[in-house]
Amino acid sequence: MEKQNNAVGRRKEAVARVYMSKGTGSITVNGKEYKAYFPIMYLQNQVELPFKTIDARASFDVVVNVQGGGPKGQAEAIKLGIARALCEVNPEFRPALKKEGLMRRDPRSVERKKFGKRKARRSFQFSKR
Repeated sequence: MEKQNNAVGRRKEAVARVYMSKGTGSITVNGKEYKAYFPIMYLQNQVELPFKTIDARASFDVVVNVQGGGPKGQAEAIKLGIARALCEVNPEFRPALKKEGLMRRDPRSVERKKFGKRKARRSFQFSKR
């Protein structure tokens, strides 16, 4: 049985569980190939970024279960999960990944709506008369 490394990545409301093992470089997201799951090039690049940073694109197979949030949040959650799993595989990858800012969980999320407002900060239209 091949050793498998697990990691969790989060961003906004998205949670990605990443399972990584030695392999040929396939990335599967929720049962689909990642290029089919993320048709937008920017999101594909986000998912690939940790591998590009350490030049190990074709040496790991990744299976991801992701839920919650939208496409961008999911892609960035996967990016963090892959970076964490790579550090588990080889701790020497950590400085390079950290330098690129891939080990940091992005804390920004949606601000809550306040009462007396239309959205978080947007007021209702003001009418003088």
